[in-house]
Amino acid sequence: MTSLRRFFPILDWAGTYSRDTAANDLIAAVIVTIMLIPQSLAYALLAGLPAEVGLYASILPLVAYAIFGTSRALAVGPVAVVSLMTASAVGELAAQGTPEYLGAAIALALLSGLMLVAMGLFRLGFLANLLSHPVISGFITASGLLIAASQLKHILGIKADGQTLVEIAVALVRHIGETNLITLAIGVTATAFLFWVRKGLKPLLLSAGLHPRLADSLAKAGPVVAVAATTLAATLFSLGAQGVKLVGDIPTGLPMPTLPPLDPALWLQLAGPALLISVVGFVESVSVAQTLAAKKRQRIVPDQELIGLGAANIASAVSGGYPVTGGFARSVVNFDAGAATPAAGAFTAVGIALATLFLTPLLANLPQATLAATIIVAVLSLVDFKAIRRTYIYSRSDFAAMAATILVTLGVGVEAGITSGVVLSVLLYLFRTSRPHMAVVGIVPGTEHFRNVQRHKVLTGRTVLSVRVDESLYFANSRYLEDRILGLVAERPEIRHVVLMCPAVNVIDASAFETLEELNQRLKDSGVSLHLSEVKGPVMDRLQRTDFLQHLTGQVFLTQYQAFCTLDPQTAHVAESRNPKQAATSDLWSGPEI
Repeated sequence: MTSLRRFFPILDWAGTYSRDTAANDLIAAVIVTIMLIPQSLAYALLAGLPAEVGLYASILPLVAYAIFGTSRALAVGPVAVVSLMTASAVGELAAQGTPEYLGAAIALALLSGLMLVAMGLFRLGFLANLLSHPVISGFITASGLLIAASQLKHILGIKADGQTLVEIAVALVRHIGETNLITLAIGVTATAFLFWVRKGLKPLLLSAGLHPRLADSLAKAGPVVAVAATTLAATLFSLGAQGVKLVGDIPTGLPMPTLPPLDPALWLQLAGPALLISVVGFVESVSVAQTLAAKKRQRIVPDQELIGLGAANIASAVSGGYPVTGGFARSVVNFDAGAATPAAGAFTAVGIALATLFLTPLLANLPQATLAATIIVAVLSLVDFKAIRRTYIYSRSDFAAMAATILVTLGVGVEAGITSGVVLSVLLYLFRTSRPHMAVVGIVPGTEHFRNVQRHKVLTGRTVLSVRVDESLYFANSRYLEDRILGLVAERPEIRHVVLMCPAVNVIDASAFETLEELNQRLKDSGVSLHLSEVKGPVMDRLQRTDFLQHLTGQVFLTQYQAFCTLDPQTAHVAESRNPKQAATSDLWSGPEI
């Protein structure tokens, strides 16, 4: 039963499901359904797919996640970034509007789902850690700008295709003279209205005396009002005949079971994009899920989340949809609306299914400019320029990865952008850890603490060199460690003992182990003993499996203070008798900072 609960989290909450819980889930589902209908249509068009595909991707995936997912509040469905990545990946293989394009999008969803499930079964959720927060933040910011720019053609009512910001800008300038003024009026009005609804409607409703929860729900329904108003205007004034592009007829009825093209060559071409979509979608989804779960002291299981999201994507493919993941905005709305269990997602799926059965004929006259306005307002909230400045101030290397991600995403494309960010992050990490921070340390007088000689007044003695390395030792930095220690010993001929202080060393790999053996021998040839202190248990376990400790010229000390008292008792005694403020200048290390 325990293993079943692991793979079917629905068993954890279904047994205690009550009428009150169902009422909370139903209220949340109604609110999310109202929000999700225009979003689903808009994001499908962003992905280059027929509008109804967005609705199809919002039915079975929600049910699948309710069965396999562990978050009580995560709302799964089409999202802006994944829609953009889908358009980028599939657009290279087929032309928009063709059956081949739709088939490739369905194949992408299935392939992504299979990859996510496999990663979950093999507990590979840690792979998402390769996407650092600055890279994800930069990618989402760049994607938001790229998506907003790509929707300007619908606001203007012109044709302006392009995969990069430069291509889009050039196309917009080239066709700006073809702007349809009625479309522009609709797009600008809808965009301004939605921005106002997002910021100004709730305070207005609260001042009118409405309950905060009701006011928040009405504010979230802003896109529906824009859809209804512009659709009514387009119908009454026959705007389609005046050049305003409309969504057009949307098939009525539930999606029929379907299979993607079983073309090995197509699947091979989609494998790379599917992996990127899987990882990016998982990172975005699990970060939202964990944030919301923490507010109610609930638990998220990342590996099971992979299975839940994988099942959702497989369900999307089976029902003729495209890749989905957990959306930030709708998940927050779901949480704030009082969703108590994943059943809220299943109820939302019922609401979307009813919409596909009865509401789609009413959406035929919906202007595409309104959906573009919905997308622009949604994605611009993801753009975070302040994060760029914060990262620049705090870490130049992380800023470099973030800046590269933004520039490549805007200038080359989304896949190249996220790939370059990951590669640069890994390279910068390797460079940074290949030159680990090392400090010559001395004892703080009157204490048993050891601190960097460049930052504190400490006593070091004359015959003992104590070096603290603040990084695990592995192939990329082991030679650097050896060179620096031998260099310091060469500068001080009176040194007889070197103590390598290891409180931050969590791992010593095989390359670093061989370097330690070589360092031990070279110091021995120079008449210097090598000692270790504060070695962590797992590291010591590995060392004890070899004969290194038998050949070590020095000792392994439990603490650095014990090593100092043993190797230089005279200086240790002086340190004990002094006040921290009484350290003599002559006792201070004056060598280079390392």
